[in-house]
Amino acid sequence: MSEAAHNLSVPKGALIGAAAIVLFAIGAGATVRLTGVGHSHMTPPATVESIALTFEDSPTGQVNIYRASDHTLVRTINPGESGFIRVAMRGLARERLVAGIGSAPPFHLARHVNGQYTLTDTATKKVLDLNAFGADNLRAFTQLMPGDNVADKPNESKTDGSK
Repeated sequence: MSEAAHNLSVPKGALIGAAAIVLFAIGAGATVRLTGVGHSHMTPPATVESIALTFEDSPTGQVNIYRASDHTLVRTINPGESGFIRVAMRGLARERLVAGIGSAPPFHLARHVNGQYTLTDTATKKVLDLNAFGADNLRAFTQLMPGDNVADKPNESKTDGSK
């Protein structure tokens, strides 16, 4: 090998320039974080309808969904039904487990004035925009709203979560 390959040296000006860029990026990030200047924040639209729900797994593999205020059964999901609700709740439950939070705090399902549906974990503050998952998956959650009376019609649900 040549002597040039063994004696690589980076010009001092380039090192100083790189260090300045890194320090500027850290400083800019810290300024935004501490002062809020330059930080964008989306304000959620007004809520039209909402319900606080708790989810409980049964030993038989069913998922029971209750209204949090009075523990009234809203819906029972049998094994093989409503895969999207099961997957969404499993993901949120995993985050609670990692944070050391139990299943007691309710989830907040809300319909907003713009037609958007959100599911908020009141314990971790994680918000799922349910519209982003498609119409069939959204329908699985919209059926849990009080106006749909889903608890009166438990046998009408299909495996995809639609009526």
